[in-house]
Amino acid sequence: MLTLTANAAQAIRDLTSSAPEPSQSGIRISSQGEGASSLTLTLATAPEPADEVVETEGARVYLDPVAATVLEDKSLDAGADDQGSVSFLVKDQMA
Repeated sequence: MLTLTANAAQAIRDLTSSAPEPSQSGIRISSQGEGASSLTLTLATAPEPADEVVETEGARVYLDPVAATVLEDKSLDAGADDQGSVSFLVKDQMA
């Protein structure tokens, strides 16, 4: 299952804190097209019916079935650039 670093959890909480329903809001990672070659990240107010939900420290990530499979053994990290823009990075989980 996808794991979240402390940085990613904080970034997601920051992004969803001003959402209309912050208690259910999170980010959604979904596949685009037929293959798993392209995943997109969007803000979501709730999961879709088939989504897998990953919750860490109050931060929620909703994964569509393809994204859940692709990211099963990965970790989501986050950082900020010099302008304060958040970027997410998918890494292999540490053993």
